[in-house]
Amino acid sequence: MIIRILLPILLCYASIALTAQNDTDLQRVEPPFWWAGMNNPRVQLLVHGKNIASTHPIIAYQGVRIEQVIKVENPNYLFVNLLLLDNVNAADFTIDFQRDSKSVHRYDYRLLPRTPGSAERQGFDNSDVMYLITPDRFVNGDLSNDNVTGMKEAHNRAFKGGRHGGDIAGLIQSLDYIRDLGFTSIWVNPVLENDQPSYSYHGYSTTDFYKVDARFGSNEDYARLGRLGQEKGVKLIMDMIVNHCGSEHWWMKDLPTADWINFDNQFVNTNHQKTVIQDPYVAAVDYKKFVDGWFVETMPDLNQRNPLMATYLIQNSIWWIEYAGLAGIRMDTYPYPDMHFMTDWTCQVMAEYPYFNVVGEEWKGNPAIVAYWQRGKQNPNGYVSCLPSLMDFPLQEAMWDALDKNARPNAWMGLYEMLANDFIYADPYNLVVFPDNHDMDRFFTRVSEDFDLFKLGIVYTLTTRGIPQLYYGTEVLMSNTGHPGDHGIIRTDFPGGWPGDKVNAFTNAGLSQQQIAAKAFIKKVATWRKTATAVHSGKLRHFIPQNGVYVYFRYNDQQKVMVALNRSDREQVLDLNRFREILPASASGRDVLSGQTHALGEKLTVPAKTALVLEVE
Repeated sequence: MIIRILLPILLCYASIALTAQNDTDLQRVEPPFWWAGMNNPRVQLLVHGKNIASTHPIIAYQGVRIEQVIKVENPNYLFVNLLLLDNVNAADFTIDFQRDSKSVHRYDYRLLPRTPGSAERQGFDNSDVMYLITPDRFVNGDLSNDNVTGMKEAHNRAFKGGRHGGDIAGLIQSLDYIRDLGFTSIWVNPVLENDQPSYSYHGYSTTDFYKVDARFGSNEDYARLGRLGQEKGVKLIMDMIVNHCGSEHWWMKDLPTADWINFDNQFVNTNHQKTVIQDPYVAAVDYKKFVDGWFVETMPDLNQRNPLMATYLIQNSIWWIEYAGLAGIRMDTYPYPDMHFMTDWTCQVMAEYPYFNVVGEEWKGNPAIVAYWQRGKQNPNGYVSCLPSLMDFPLQEAMWDALDKNARPNAWMGLYEMLANDFIYADPYNLVVFPDNHDMDRFFTRVSEDFDLFKLGIVYTLTTRGIPQLYYGTEVLMSNTGHPGDHGIIRTDFPGGWPGDKVNAFTNAGLSQQQIAAKAFIKKVATWRKTATAVHSGKLRHFIPQNGVYVYFRYNDQQKVMVALNRSDREQVLDLNRFREILPASASGRDVLSGQTHALGEKLTVPAKTALVLEVE
């Protein structure tokens, strides 16, 4: 396989064949290598080194042409635009950096052959169930990389905001567990280098866009995770950030241009007012503060209006897709970067991989705001996007309200009405639905640790339209009760992921009976869902909730599924004549959860705080 050709070079940037002479030096070339046969035949190299702009690059290799050399105000940078002709062969070639017709540096750049079928790679879709993982808190599979010489933050499992040691080796060791639970894809929080002094475990302050953090493993390890996942039927979704980098990113000490970072490289906090993008009456000062403002002082906001920055970020995303065999991207803080750049980014990614999938994070409970970003949406201001999917925060918030322990008797109505807003979306079936994630309270906490309400939410997530996602540990009722909003507790270590853990979710050792039951429950529904084509992409018809019961159907030509969710504290008897437009009087239904078969003639009893998932025959 092509991936085996890559493995020996994954940890390094292409080799420098000649050392620096005189007053110049060559430190980086990014992307570190590329591929022959890409749909877009152009690639731009960022070249960094002392006084490198005083040189002139020469390439004498058939099929590779230098179209343009761009010099910026910082003499330590060159941007070299290459055109890869149709006849180019995958091989190493030399870039000769000359001054006065004499070589100053010779750099061996590598063009690799593409993996067969790479351009047609299938992204995650409605048939998938995602398992979201914060890698530092999941499984410590390699104790030797807990501390890495030269990196700023050391291992400290005793500190809830510290690095605990989970890594890619742990993810690889857990693939069978994840697959056997019924999950078909993993969305892994960022793994790229975050060499920050503190709170670096979460991964959202990138200090090198082309290097996996050594405390997680290597580039080679990440590519192996993608490859082994494919072999086991578990797709890899990469968490990416193009809005900002970390304050310790290597270029922060030597910026290419004065406008590389927004607000002249000075911290100005964003106002987080996301509606300024769509607001027809917005003040320019408010718009600028949202788009250009920084999240925190340690996350410099990148200026994607700079075309060199824009190209760098787009190429970096494509590089990781091709390199690691990704099946998808989750794009962090989607509305915060320049909106026109995000169009370019999504359109170029999807042009290179037409069957790929990308989900954007637009954390807003208003579906009109979320729908604005989806591919195919006709927006009043003419804005066009190529983004296929978004996180369905409006539905998530409505589900939380519906399952609040103190909710009104007919609490389902808010969820019913939110789903009725699907006319706003260009493609509601491609939204990602979820009960919680790494940035919010655990779902079990939100339902006041009521196991029956928890099960109702899990069934809804796995049977409504869209692509479901569950957070690691949901299957064993991980919670942050008593610590609302505390990320360090929300992202607690997965039990059994560290040697010596007294509780082990992998083996069930030390779990309560309720935790074991929750794990079995999720496994049963998620495993059934793998072959439930009506739930993948079938039509949905729902009925106005009555007496605390929400009934909906998922159906296609091959299968029909009836879901009845009784949120009330007493059993409810449904008059099935109400559903005759879709449910024949002669039908019966086998409950996926209990195995019991119900006649669906006149009446159906739904026990208190119980879900029925009936395969209709």
